[in-house]
Amino acid sequence: MPVQVVEVNQGPAVTQFGLRPGSIIRKDRKGEEKQIKVRVSQIQALSNDLSLALAASPIRIEAPVPGRDFVGVEVPNVQISQVSLRGVMESEEFMATKGPLLFGLGRDVSGQPMAADLARMPHLLIAGATGSGKSVCINALISSMLLRHTPDTLRFLMVDPKRVELTVYNGIPHLIAPVVVDVERAVPVLQWATREMERRYKLFAKLGARNIEGYNEKQAARGEPPLPYIVIVIDELADLMLSAPEDVERYICRIAQMARATGMHLVLATQRPSVDVVTGLIKANFPARIAFAVTSQVDSRVIIDTPGAEQLLGRGDMLFMAPDSSKLLRLQGCWVSDRETHRLVQYWKGARAFTEPEALMADEGGQYAAAGNEAAGPGEVGGLEPPWLPGQEALQQPLWEDVAASQSLEGRDDMYRQAVEEVRRAGKASISLLQRRLRIGYSRAARLIDQMEADGIVGPELGGTRGREILPERTQNQASS
Repeated sequence: MPVQVVEVNQGPAVTQFGLRPGSIIRKDRKGEEKQIKVRVSQIQALSNDLSLALAASPIRIEAPVPGRDFVGVEVPNVQISQVSLRGVMESEEFMATKGPLLFGLGRDVSGQPMAADLARMPHLLIAGATGSGKSVCINALISSMLLRHTPDTLRFLMVDPKRVELTVYNGIPHLIAPVVVDVERAVPVLQWATREMERRYKLFAKLGARNIEGYNEKQAARGEPPLPYIVIVIDELADLMLSAPEDVERYICRIAQMARATGMHLVLATQRPSVDVVTGLIKANFPARIAFAVTSQVDSRVIIDTPGAEQLLGRGDMLFMAPDSSKLLRLQGCWVSDRETHRLVQYWKGARAFTEPEALMADEGGQYAAAGNEAAGPGEVGGLEPPWLPGQEALQQPLWEDVAASQSLEGRDDMYRQAVEEVRRAGKASISLLQRRLRIGYSRAARLIDQMEADGIVGPELGGTRGREILPERTQNQASS
């Protein structure tokens, strides 16, 4: 098959050979010779033959390369070069890119640095198998923003059911709350984010602003502090979808549909990209996606609607689907070491003190424990400003209002005794069980379970779908005493 090699680009993980299709001379029925152009599909069909001939697997064929007149054949390098986040952020391409939430993505197949703006996406879905580079990508995204933003302009909400990936950021002043590691707390966090979104729209309406940029311009003209962007990072979506799929999907979709103008953005990650985790509704609201190496073609279609991710090399090799383009971009993601992350966290810890939630729950004069009272309207917290937002207007309500209610005798639910009877009758305790038996919402059922654990009636969460163990009477008496 006649082709011409017109370009060779060596990237960190693969080398791209640009092949321009040639022509085949064939005779027609009359015996006259005609030149027939080689079809792109014919080159694509030779993927396995090329892999065998080059003793390199897997080989990816991009036909054609977007904006070019040749077919790209991507052959894995013998060794994958490491792409440092610093190298990308100090590049001219990164400096020339404008955006409020800019972060380093990596380098493409030609070695050019690539950056993206989360505010333009406006939400990001990341998926990949274990060890493919998904968590490193999240750390690179967070580190990029921490290097460019102060707590006055950017805030984070982090949910990490695995308890090992994002908890390193505990203590930085950018956090609205400590990293949420309990799956049962994830839905209240999303509920709070929805209320904060609605509160921001009311603030915009008062000043006649259409989005957060316009609002902050008006605030600056008045000499007032800006409203910070909020990035919500959820490291393992599958754990949340197992615990409360309907609630999680509803709140995520609502935030994804409406929160862009308010400066609130979602970053979801999962290592199990199945249709029951990444549902059709979630995919429809996340046009920007990153696919790392997955195990099957089915998983690749779930993430990026096309095969290809199953042929990636792993260790940071990714396919990026930009929201404004249907073509996939192959990149080698940025690498951030644990030492670099630790130094960045230590810097911000020293820059501004962080208030742990226990201080908010310390009932000195009932300042914060009364945050859930009925007198406070939307956006009000008993007229006080939470200390974890220095210099900013008070948020909707403390994220731990359900904790405060469960730890207060006055906040004990009137259905508590009935709930205890139900779990004893069932022989196990779970939030979903109380939701079904008592026909109540997720947050109320979670508060009841927390109160039972505090009273020594049920044990700690076992993880997965096993529920909680019912403790013997002796343990309960010791807890109550």
